[in-house]
Amino acid sequence: MTAKEKEHYIHPLTSAIREIVSIFSELDFEVASGPELETEHYNFDALNVAKDHPARDMQDTFWVDDNHVLRTHDTSVTARKLEENNGEMRFVSCGKAYRNEATDMTHEAQFYQVDAFAVGKDITLAHLKGTLETFFGKFLGGSVEVRFRPGFFPFVEPGVEVDMRLTGDTVPARLKGKWIEILGAGMLHPNVLKAGGIDPEEYQGWAFGGGIERLCMLKWGIDDVRLFHSGDLRFIQQFKSSK
Repeated sequence: MTAKEKEHYIHPLTSAIREIVSIFSELDFEVASGPELETEHYNFDALNVAKDHPARDMQDTFWVDDNHVLRTHDTSVTARKLEENNGEMRFVSCGKAYRNEATDMTHEAQFYQVDAFAVGKDITLAHLKGTLETFFGKFLGGSVEVRFRPGFFPFVEPGVEVDMRLTGDTVPARLKGKWIEILGAGMLHPNVLKAGGIDPEEYQGWAFGGGIERLCMLKWGIDDVRLFHSGDLRFIQQFKSSK
């Protein structure tokens, strides 16, 4: 056995998911998961996605039968956890999602998402901003600035597009000082809270979701999202494991 064959490697997605879970666990978030074969209710209805929303069309969604889809986002886990719990809660989930679309350097038909949400009686967008600054700072390194721009997502109101900028001596030159569009977020829509059995007059919450491959590409300078699911050992063997 050669010296290279004795080395241990870890897929960057596995490494990233472990780090994301560790960071949010330090922030007192519980870890959640859900089925990849999801019902129409949890994938769309419970998340306030209208019956005529384009995301339900065949070009975006892999329909398995009249009532089940390969989930189009990990946010379906949020719908399930809202239904299973009452009052204050914080959850993070990292899972695979599927979209029926052509692939290129920045798009894949399968990908991983990190979704997180917090519900309470005094939750605001300021809590979301602070959480994202902490998360990005720990995951990517350096000091982090976060800014919100108006955005539309059916399950939040108001919805925001999140940009971030990294500064500091440890930040790679390709990221330092540049505003980067990173994910979508917002305050959970009252209809989503109602669908989960939560009284929106008493509780409110924030939520965000983003692609984990996108975070990995920023962290390690990877330029083609298709490499993550290629099974090419030459790609994996660039990422050594400490164990």
